[in-house]
Amino acid sequence: MDVKRVAITGTGAVSPYGKGVDILWDALVRGESGIRRHAELDDFPELGPRVAGLVRNVDMTEVPRKHRRSMSPMSVYALLAAREALGEAAFPEEALCGGRTGLIMGSTMGSVRTIEEFFRTYLAQGSLDQMKSMLFFRVMGHSVAANVAQALGVTGRVIGPTAACSTSCQAIGLAYEAVASGRQDAVLCGGADEYHPLTTGTFDLMMAASSGYNDAPDRTPRPFDRNRDGIVCSEGAGVLLLESFASAKARGAAILAEVAGFSSLSDPSSIANPDPYPLYQCMRDALDSAGIEAKSVSYVNAHATGTILGDAAESKAVTMLFGGDTPVSSLKGHMGHTMAASGALESVACVRMLRHGLLLPTRNLDDPDPECAGVALLRRNEARPVSVIVKNNFALGGINCSLVFRGTDD
Repeated sequence: MDVKRVAITGTGAVSPYGKGVDILWDALVRGESGIRRHAELDDFPELGPRVAGLVRNVDMTEVPRKHRRSMSPMSVYALLAAREALGEAAFPEEALCGGRTGLIMGSTMGSVRTIEEFFRTYLAQGSLDQMKSMLFFRVMGHSVAANVAQALGVTGRVIGPTAACSTSCQAIGLAYEAVASGRQDAVLCGGADEYHPLTTGTFDLMMAASSGYNDAPDRTPRPFDRNRDGIVCSEGAGVLLLESFASAKARGAAILAEVAGFSSLSDPSSIANPDPYPLYQCMRDALDSAGIEAKSVSYVNAHATGTILGDAAESKAVTMLFGGDTPVSSLKGHMGHTMAASGALESVACVRMLRHGLLLPTRNLDDPDPECAGVALLRRNEARPVSVIVKNNFALGGINCSLVFRGTDD
């Protein structure tokens, strides 16, 4: 099979900093925190956390009502990010409906807030008479993919992966494979999530949510830090437009970077606790698929969320593969864990790092944990040549994903 090179020609973002990739990038470069105290969590006294990373300054009415009526916030976020990616790529609208452009976007699940709305009404009334017909389209598992495809008129393959924290990393990988194999000329890919206190509550029940910095929200989460105390849940959407080099060049598109490799492997040893070796295998497999040696990697964008076990396991895996010289950081300290959006939002940042030759550090890393020793943890912005980036996302359930991005002058 003729394997085609896969270009990134567009990026889009809705994040805790607001709408737009420039807004995201500028905030990350400044080292700004996207985490705030969230008053809604005060309604749940049984929970420890009181902080979250919520999307700001987004006007939902930018999406026409005929599309918005079947969308929950995460689908709106995804559509706005997709529009930005298409605009950056100057992608022709008619190419969306020719069957050669696909869409692969996922979320952790359907809209939890809509599910809550449904059951509050149903349990109170004991009847379905008052239910709105559009509720189902907000709670179905592929809500983001279906709603965005409908709004944009995409007629190629549409897939809605659901793999928790690995969702959008897996979506980008699946899009890469679809383009590399020639099954699609272009694919919009990524993921989105919307915040609900149940998300924080789930991690709190697992003793994996940050609660020690409620009065200083900008100091958490703390990936790799000795004083880290767990995840801070956030929301948003990230989208990339992938195209074959041939397609991009034929229409004169600017190529931002290249997706050079991908791996998604399972760790069946535990549904909740990561094992370093499967993480190592996933990164190794992604590099092998790209034909790139570990010594050629400029930077590793870690999944590290600020949990005790997860950060230590990833550190050990990175050390096994890269030793102690390759720079490593996590962007969770800046904007928290945007769940199914995290892989795509962080990939968008990786594309910018490649293009600007600027590596971003781990925010709130004041005192590196000895359990995370052995890796070259970035603690400040660092300007240097950046040619290859490995980007990790590792999800509960043992769903591990790694992507390889390469800069290009083509």
